[in-house]
Amino acid sequence: MLLIFILIEWYAFQAFRELTSKSSAGVQNWVKIIYWSYTSLVLLSFLFYHFGNPELFGKHGRTFILSFIFTNYLFKSILSVFLLVTDLMRGAQWLAWKLAGPDIKVGENGISRSKFITSLGVVVAAAPVISMVWGIVNGAHNYRIRKVKLPIKDLPNSLEGLKIIQLSDIHSGSFWSKDGVRQGIEMIKAEAADLIVFTGDLVNNKASEMDNWKELFAELEAPLGIYSTLGNHDYGDYVSWETEDDKKKNLEDLMQVHADMGWQLLNNENRRIEFKDSAINVLGIENWSAKGRFPKYGDLDLASRGVEKELPTILLSHDPSHWRAEVLKKYPWIDVTLSGHTHGMQFGVEIPGFKWSPVQYFYEEWAGLYREGVQNLYVNRGFGYIGYPGRFGILPEISLFELSRA
Repeated sequence: MLLIFILIEWYAFQAFRELTSKSSAGVQNWVKIIYWSYTSLVLLSFLFYHFGNPELFGKHGRTFILSFIFTNYLFKSILSVFLLVTDLMRGAQWLAWKLAGPDIKVGENGISRSKFITSLGVVVAAAPVISMVWGIVNGAHNYRIRKVKLPIKDLPNSLEGLKIIQLSDIHSGSFWSKDGVRQGIEMIKAEAADLIVFTGDLVNNKASEMDNWKELFAELEAPLGIYSTLGNHDYGDYVSWETEDDKKKNLEDLMQVHADMGWQLLNNENRRIEFKDSAINVLGIENWSAKGRFPKYGDLDLASRGVEKELPTILLSHDPSHWRAEVLKKYPWIDVTLSGHTHGMQFGVEIPGFKWSPVQYFYEEWAGLYREGVQNLYVNRGFGYIGYPGRFGILPEISLFELSRA
C-alpha cells in the first residue's frame, strides 16, 4: 500500500510541475520542496497509524490522522484521473503523428499536457476535500431539529399533538467536542417533548465509551419517559474480546448505562403508555436487519406479546430495512416504525424537494418519512458520527414528531 501511495504522489506531482512549468526556477524549486515535504508528512502519518503506539495521540488523534491521510489521497486520486485523461490524449496524438509518416516531428519538448484539464482536475479534486474539512469543523455538531407530523389512522383526539423526540446513533465513542454535544442536549431539553425515544447505537463498540457522556445524557427528561433500544454497534461485535464472558459483560454494562441515565431499554418488549384519557403502545426490539452483514437479534413476535393492537403503536427498530422486510408484511397494526442506522452516510445533498446520498444505493429508505398504506417509517439521520468525524450536507438530527390524525 505504501508503494501505491508513493506512485500516486509521484503522478499527482506531475500536475503541479505542469502548472508551474513556465514559472521561474526558484518558484519551481519551492513547489517541489513544499509538495514533497507535505507528502513526507502524509507518508509518515500513514506509517505511524499502522505501526506506531496507538496510545500516543489517543483515540481521537488516530481518527483525525486517518481523516488527514484519506482526504490527501482522495484529492490526489481524483487529480490523477484528470492527469490520466491528458496522458491518454497525448498518447493518441503521438500515435496519430507516428502513423502520419516518419517525417513528422513531435517537437523537442514532446507533447505537453493540457493545462486546462490539469487545472480543472485540481479544482474538481479540491471540492470534496474542502467539503470534508468543512464537515469536521462545522458539520459534526451542527444539529438540526426536524419537525414532522406523524399521521396515524383513527388517532384518538386526546393524542393529537402529542410530542415525541427521537434520537438515534449517538456513537459516543466518536465524540470529540463536549461543548458541541451539550449544545444538542440543550436543544432537546428546550423542546419539552412528552416522550423521548432512542433507536440504537449508543456506542461504537464498548460500554466504557459512555463514561464521559453518561451524566450529560442523563439530563434528558420527559413526562412520559425515555425508551430505548439497541443497534448493531451496541453488541460489541466489531472488536475482539479475550473471552465470550468479556463480551457478555460489556453488553450487560451497556444495559446498565441505559438504566443509570433513566432510559427504559426495550429488548423485544413493549410498554403501554397512558396519556390523558388514552394510551399508545411503544415496542422496542433488538437489532433486526434485512442486510446480510448485520445481525438479526430482534424478535418482533416476542415484543408484541400482550399488546393491545387497537391502540396507536410505535415500534423502535434500529435498522430501517426491517420495515419493508418484516413489519409491512406481517404487522399491519404497527402504525409507526422509528429507525436510524444509515446516518445518511454523513455526506450528501439536502435541499427543499431533493436529497441525495451514496447510502441510497444500499438502503431504499435512508432518511426522513416514508409511508406505505397507513403505515409510516421515519429514518433519523443520527445524532453522532463514526469513522469520518464530521458531516457534510447530511447534518446531525433531532427528530420532533407531533401525532396527527391521518
